[in-house]
Amino acid sequence: MTDPVIRALDESDVHLFDALPDPLRAAEAFAGAVYRPQWKRVALRDGRVVARAAWWGGPDDTEPLCVEWFDFADGEADAGAELLRTAPWQVGLDLVLPAGWREEPAVRAAAEARCAAARAAGQRELVERFVYRWTPECGLPERPGRLRFGPEPDDAVFFDALRRIHSDTLDAHARRAIKEGGLDRAAQSELDFFRWCPSPRAWWQLAWTPDGELAGVHIPAHNPSGPCVGFIGVLPEHRGHGYAYDLLAECTHHLVERGAEFIAAATDQGNFPMAAHFTKAGYPVVRERVNFEVG
Repeated sequence: MTDPVIRALDESDVHLFDALPDPLRAAEAFAGAVYRPQWKRVALRDGRVVARAAWWGGPDDTEPLCVEWFDFADGEADAGAELLRTAPWQVGLDLVLPAGWREEPAVRAAAEARCAAARAAGQRELVERFVYRWTPECGLPERPGRLRFGPEPDDAVFFDALRRIHSDTLDAHARRAIKEGGLDRAAQSELDFFRWCPSPRAWWQLAWTPDGELAGVHIPAHNPSGPCVGFIGVLPEHRGHGYAYDLLAECTHHLVERGAEFIAAATDQGNFPMAAHFTKAGYPVVRERVNFEVG
């Protein structure tokens, strides 16, 4: 067997990326997504595509932020691992899978093979997440009316609130940021993401109890793919009242009132309280995702 040839694609041969079967139904998940041809790479064996990967970033990003599409032909796990290992961008993989993928034997086998190849390439699993997509058919969640919402122009107020929220968090990405650089790093990472989103700064909102105490933060946002729940967080001293649902309901209404025809969202599968709030608010799970980081 000849060694695979790994190379980037360009405008003239980007069609090669579509030459593989799609057992994880990635084409369905990424319908409408735009990938730069130069951020697509394939492994060819005897001129035939045996592995592929697409890196993704925002329209203004000069380097990709993650690998978002990773696949290989049957028996070509080594070529897939080599494709990731030799890429010029060593960033984490976000492996997008069908909802309930463990319940379909063929899909489960394909997903586990791709996870194993990612690990062989030096990637380390960080967390599994539920991916949601709200549409008008889901119905607007009722606003409980227990909190008062409003904007806050001072980033320092959000920074302090985020530090307090992340002082006791179930979110794996926040915990990683805390491990790497403390609460300041975690809070700043959130602010950097909010700023990266093309949605207006004026959309950022705080929530207060009737007594005037700060209870939480919600960030309605647009990422490059469209409207999304950017962030939901309740301060530790106000947990246990279900306020995350209030924040999510308000965030949903905020986006719909500004023309959203769908809303994307995600949460860690181990964050059982937040997953329950998404279910209550009428957000169906449409996909799952395994987030890897470079080991």
